[in-house]
Amino acid sequence: MPNRVFRALQIDDDATLARLVEKALTRRGYSYEHANDAEAGLARIGEGGVDVVVLDHFLDCGTGIGVLERLGGVANAPPVVYVTGSQEPMVAVEALKAGAADYVLKTAGGEFVVLLVNAIEQAIEKTRLQRHKELAEQQVRVARDRAEILLSEVNHRVANSLALVAALVRMQAAAISDPHAREALTETQARISAIAGLHRRLYTSEDVRSVSLDSYLQSLIEELDTTMRAAGSPASVVTDLAPVAILTDKAVSVGVIVTELLTNAYKYAYPDEATGQIRVLLRREAGGEVLLVVEDDGVGWNGTGPAKGTGLGTRMIAAMAQQLGTSILYGDGRGGTRTVIQLHDV
Repeated sequence: MPNRVFRALQIDDDATLARLVEKALTRRGYSYEHANDAEAGLARIGEGGVDVVVLDHFLDCGTGIGVLERLGGVANAPPVVYVTGSQEPMVAVEALKAGAADYVLKTAGGEFVVLLVNAIEQAIEKTRLQRHKELAEQQVRVARDRAEILLSEVNHRVANSLALVAALVRMQAAAISDPHAREALTETQARISAIAGLHRRLYTSEDVRSVSLDSYLQSLIEELDTTMRAAGSPASVVTDLAPVAILTDKAVSVGVIVTELLTNAYKYAYPDEATGQIRVLLRREAGGEVLLVVEDDGVGWNGTGPAKGTGLGTRMIAAMAQQLGTSILYGDGRGGTRTVIQLHDV
């Protein structure tokens, strides 16, 4: 027995069968309507308020398949229970393909009415669940879109704030006469800019969960190169970056590592104003592993012994590598410094 009064529409030119169905449905609390032909039935459906349709296969104007096909273009059309006296299985298959929720074979006994009522109730419940599901999915999409918009706005504001902080640090560095303090502030500015650059990419990206590592590193390297050249470094950078997507959290760590490695190369690889090249390579190996290489042809360092400068950059590189779950591999230090980072799960 339905919890509310459902309205059933039967499209059938058999008046005797219509009275039988009407009696069975009204006894179970349904509101019943009858249409003698397809056009009248479609017109009634177009008015709205119909919860389920009982559609006969053989009609004066053709078959119920044509009605099903026309209902396929109606938004939120009611479910259809297809009724046929044909024992040919293809009739039922064709009806289901055309959009019928269920079908019932006409029989001479009373089981036909029982099967029909059961099919009607199942069709109504199935439609109810389907529409609830569609509504829930729509609400999830709306909530997700809203969250992405808010996250994009957050990344926009964070990027702007970090860019402002980096500009203030740069101004402070320019105002300091102590070369060591000025150098430390310049490095700090580069670190801030590396993180700001990532947030800048996030608020212009359709997917905030990952970023294009090659594009991010290219923009980061160009910005750092401008900064270090302004500080008097004669080294030049060459990049060969293969397309690689990486999770956002990992991109932050990679960006900090590359910033520190490049800063060290700019400062120490080519002393006494010697010119030279720094190369940054990103490639995906045959096994799927991603390798990031920063190398130069300068004085060389193999990763052992005391680091030049304060050693803060080396400690930061080690910390970021630990966050990435990887290790830093150094070359032998002959003919320059070569640093390799293996990136997993990207």
